Amino acid sequence: MNPFQKNDSKETLFLPVSTEEVPPRPPSFPEKPSPKICGSNYPLSIVFIVVNEFCERFSYYGMKAVLTLYFLYFLHWSENTSTSVYHAFSSLCYFTPILGAAIADSWLGKFKTIIYLSLVYVLGHVIKSMGALPILGGQMLHTVLSMVGLSLIALGTGGIKPCVAAFGGDQFEEKHAEERTRYFSVFYLSINAGSLISTFVTPMLRGDVQCFGKDCYALAFGVPGLLMLIALVVFAMGSKLYRKPPPEGNILNQVVKCIWFAISSRFKNHSGDNPKREHWLDWAAEKYPKQLIMDVKALTRVLFLYIPLPMFWALLDQQGSRWTLQATRMNGNLGFFVLQPDQMQVLNPFLVLIFIPLFDLVIYRLVSKCGINFTSLRKMAVGMILACLAFAVAAAVEIKINEMAPHQPDSQEIFLQVLNLADDEVKVTVLGDENNTLLAESIKSFQNMPHYSKLHLKTKSQNFHFQLKYHNVSVYTDHSVEEKIWYTLIIREDGESISSMMVKDEENKTSNGMTAMRFVNTLHEKVNVSLGTDASLIVDEDYGVSAYRTVQRGEYPAVHCRTKKEDFSLNLGLLDFGAVYLFVITNRTNQGPQAWKMEYMPANKMSIAWQLPQYALVTAGEVMFSVTGLEFSYSQAPSSMKSVLQAAWLLTIAFGNIIVIIVAQFSGLAQWAEFIFFSCLMLVVCLIFSIMGYYYVPLKPEDVQGSANKQTPPNPRKYDQPGNQEDKALMVP
Repeated sequence: MNPFQKNDSKETLFLPVSTEEVPPRPPSFPEKPSPKICGSNYPLSIVFIVVNEFCERFSYYGMKAVLTLYFLYFLHWSENTSTSVYHAFSSLCYFTPILGAAIADSWLGKFKTIIYLSLVYVLGHVIKSMGALPILGGQMLHTVLSMVGLSLIALGTGGIKPCVAAFGGDQFEEKHAEERTRYFSVFYLSINAGSLISTFVTPMLRGDVQCFGKDCYALAFGVPGLLMLIALVVFAMGSKLYRKPPPEGNILNQVVKCIWFAISSRFKNHSGDNPKREHWLDWAAEKYPKQLIMDVKALTRVLFLYIPLPMFWALLDQQGSRWTLQATRMNGNLGFFVLQPDQMQVLNPFLVLIFIPLFDLVIYRLVSKCGINFTSLRKMAVGMILACLAFAVAAAVEIKINEMAPHQPDSQEIFLQVLNLADDEVKVTVLGDENNTLLAESIKSFQNMPHYSKLHLKTKSQNFHFQLKYHNVSVYTDHSVEEKIWYTLIIREDGESISSMMVKDEENKTSNGMTAMRFVNTLHEKVNVSLGTDASLIVDEDYGVSAYRTVQRGEYPAVHCRTKKEDFSLNLGLLDFGAVYLFVITNRTNQGPQAWKMEYMPANKMSIAWQLPQYALVTAGEVMFSVTGLEFSYSQAPSSMKSVLQAAWLLTIAFGNIIVIIVAQFSGLAQWAEFIFFSCLMLVVCLIFSIMGYYYVPLKPEDVQGSANKQTPPNPRKYDQPGNQEDKALMVP
């Protein structure tokens, strides 16, 4: 196993195939001398291909890292809709490689396919970035541009997925097979580098840079788009150096036709007049060569084991959706560094680089020394169990987050908090059938209230009558409220008496791990508050209440403010993850206007580091499942079927994402219950897979290769020249 190779479920890595498995074959295109790197046997052209792959993977994963939060907070979709569209896009990215392979093998060839579909790819990024510009139209236009852009990106990334790595393999002469194998190690390393760096950088571009007063999604999408343009330019620069094999025909098409002909022939001859066949594929012998039928038989044995696989991908790909949404409700302050919620995804490629050599060089060897027969199918089953455990841990984390989160008002309930901005204490009583004193003691001037009080309503909406005792004088006031809403009753000076106003706090929901704030202005003139964004916040005079504004977590020691008469600064202090604050602008001393701070909602208490165990478990499961599964698959099918296995493997990932869409849209479960549901479902599928594996009789490599060597089709074109299929198998997204 290659220690540098990234076992990325999203990447679907296919290990380089040893040249010893494939009999020598004549070149299928004219040999072309290629300049070498520093006198070595490595063609200079592969430099352009490796750089292209790095930039393309940076482009894809960088864009995808911030996609869920873009849906949630820019397009204002629900969590379920955001999750569903995210996985629909991921699924489409694994259906389109079938189209890309067909175009390359049957029509344009790999080089032109990469060029043309990369242009589509770049166009998709441009349209996607335009859809993230707040000044460009409304939400409908943003949604349309986003969907069009994502569709083009899916076509581009999926279309070139089966071409780039294989095209790199084409650059090597047959006598340089060892160098070609090493090239694939570097190729996979470039995938890791692109994925690792982009998953860390693009969330910073989104969160640390402000565009039009908000998170800069346009920049977070634009930079990956620029990298894809660079990838295209770099790839085109090497055009004169490439060896460009002509289209050879699509073996997948031959396999599908063979299977369809066998099935249709079987049903056409069900009368029993014709002799029975040993295998149902033998019904295709009238039209297709025996060798193709034998290879398809070997293929179907492996494809049968693929049936349970989509469930694993359904769990694995939720790192970018459900787990990212979970991270938004956690505290990203690690002490030495502050993590954005979508940056947690960087753990996956980082841990993959650690786990692959760890498992290959240490764990598997220790297991072998203990005398345990740790077969490939057993490794895959253990990988499934680890994914199951990862979601059980995710459910436990979710339950703990819910326990720490403030409770929400139920039907016929409201939560009320009193803010006393008068110069003396006030006692507040709710009048009604049951007089309810909100606090046993009077509320002092500018007193920080520890919590909201729960009030019960008789109907969905109701008028509450309040008695405010101030300087031995009772003031009566009425306020209308609606169920399930948070309110603040603000008491203010009104001449020598007091008055009150009821303010809704329903918008005090923070997003994306950010902090939210609003201002109350007690001055007699408007205040323009600059929060370091392009848009200012204007607070009306005489107890005007601003809208909520979300900002990044951090220290705000000098926030610039302006009135018609003067400029001044306010010290807001530390604004923490997920907290909601109220700032009252006052001028009660000779030191000028100041901000009095009140915490409406406490900061997220649970550290984002608690997600590390679930990421470690699911990544370990990925390493055991994906690399092992591909090695096993390739050992059980002829080399001519490797490209078909590639297509089938990609389709299992596509169907796994569809499973997530179905559950997100129709389950109606709470998030912790959904995690448990996926965990239990994975356990059931693991049991089914284990039973299937128990009855599966593996073929030895020499048996697979031997059957392929016994008979060779007399006409290579009749088999669509499968001799080059081992290169087609070396494909990564």
